[in-house]
Amino acid sequence: MKKIIVTGCNGQLGRAVNQQYAGSTEYELVNTDVAELDITKVDEVLKLARDVKPYAVINCAAYTNVDKCETEPDLAYKINAVGARNLAIAASDVGAKLMHISTDYVFPGDVAERPLTEFDTPSPKSMYGATKLAGENFVRDFADRYFIIRTAWLYGDGHNFAKTMLKLSETNDTIGVVMDQVGTPTSAVELAKAIKYLLPTDNYGLFHGTCEGDTNWAEFAATVLRLAGKKTVIEPITSQEYKRRFPASADRPAYSILENYMLKLTTDFSFASWQDAIEVYMKELLG
Repeated sequence: MKKIIVTGCNGQLGRAVNQQYAGSTEYELVNTDVAELDITKVDEVLKLARDVKPYAVINCAAYTNVDKCETEPDLAYKINAVGARNLAIAASDVGAKLMHISTDYVFPGDVAERPLTEFDTPSPKSMYGATKLAGENFVRDFADRYFIIRTAWLYGDGHNFAKTMLKLSETNDTIGVVMDQVGTPTSAVELAKAIKYLLPTDNYGLFHGTCEGDTNWAEFAATVLRLAGKKTVIEPITSQEYKRRFPASADRPAYSILENYMLKLTTDFSFASWQDAIEVYMKELLG
């Protein structure tokens, strides 16, 4: 059995990856999260890699709290940049492949004329985006064989936007949701399928990996509530109005539509549409 080290195994993506490999006769997952492995310490990461001798490492660990990254930049750099570097060093040391997950936040998020591809130049505005871009660059510097997949608007088994909307709908007749930020809600299950598809190949490099199509947060929220049969009304508001209501929140990208261009150029793999994926997710969530 080929062994795969998974970091951040308890997060939304880590759980989805486990689901994809469940019952595999070819791969055995070695699951780690904060309790089992501190990815910010290179010696710890090297020791685990040398003990396990994995075929691959899938890095689902990240400090993703966008607001807290602004107030805790040291911790954000430690996890998102140094952690990625350490995993890249360890993967190279034992001859393993590295699958690293990144984000649309590496782009400035300004309104663009077309979906962003892997050939567009990153220029992050937030600390979260800056630390994730630093992580990408470390992977490029230190890993011999790597895949970097940038995703956006990820949701899955865990704390996520859809669940937040459902919770708010229990106590509110109307919910104000931003309507001038566009992107593609992406199911962790769909992303995990892409990871499983790419990992055994030699098709290395940078990829964008999001569901197909695009929407805005208000429309996404309305879709979630409709699928749940809720009567709560979504009130579309501007980012400016949201900032007025929640002054401590970090600025979010106005434009997060990524095109899975490298997947289209080099593979036959395609993600589900965001509408189909959220329908599948809601059916499972509501049983």
